Amino acid sequence: MSRRGAPAATAAYVLHHHDWSESSLILDLWTREHGRIAAVAKGAKRPHSQLRCVLLPFQRIQILLGGKPVRRDDERTPAQQEAAPDLHLLRSAEWAGGGAMPSGAALLAGFHLNELLLRGLARQDAHPRLFDVYAATLPRLAPHDEAQTAAALRAFELWLLRESGVLPELDRVTLTQVAVRTDVRHGLHPDTGVYPLPDGAAGLGGATLLALQSAMNAFDLGALQQTCQGALPELRAQLRHLLHYHLGTSMLRTRALMVEVQKLMD
Repeated sequence: MSRRGAPAATAAYVLHHHDWSESSLILDLWTREHGRIAAVAKGAKRPHSQLRCVLLPFQRIQILLGGKPVRRDDERTPAQQEAAPDLHLLRSAEWAGGGAMPSGAALLAGFHLNELLLRGLARQDAHPRLFDVYAATLPRLAPHDEAQTAAALRAFELWLLRESGVLPELDRVTLTQVAVRTDVRHGLHPDTGVYPLPDGAAGLGGATLLALQSAMNAFDLGALQQTCQGALPELRAQLRHLLHYHLGTSMLRTRALMVEVQKLMD
């Protein structure tokens, strides 16, 4: 335990970083207690800095922050000040466990998770349950199992939308509050929520929606991923529309990169 009044260590992941100066970095950190924060890691670029091998993406770390935010000063460009208006000082960081760095398609999937957090969450807005979902999702990004990776991504996207307060209750038609029917397919609209589709239309089956809602209510990430894996094409289309709308973009950068990589492979 920390001394009374001393800053406490917190679990974190590095989402993104860019240069602060010739020797230091500005980090976008995803923490369990404080949400997404910006911090300066002074001296992290120096050859013998102990931080160089610790401040890596997708690796859980324990960080200790300085007591006061770092003030804007002449070291930062206007663009850096805009990107990180309230900088914390990173006093220390230690590796806190985790698997090997993802590779191939799993690496792109990991960057997709990070982009969703960077675009979808405000700074200083803690979401401890979403943090735990992120930590549990990373090991599911398998380089040689496309379906497992896709299911893990869809489950995380659902949790992100839910934590952001924009995901409707999936077990009922939003406008009428009537329970979804298992023999009817439904769509997800950013404004009107869950709505029934005419016969023959592509969408999510009522049984799938009920199972998704039940898994989230129980905080059962395994059941949520399993349900997602059984409806990947339909779920991908519905969630992509919701994400683009609420994140204010026509295509995520990582999605565009995935498309280009697939073209090269084909």
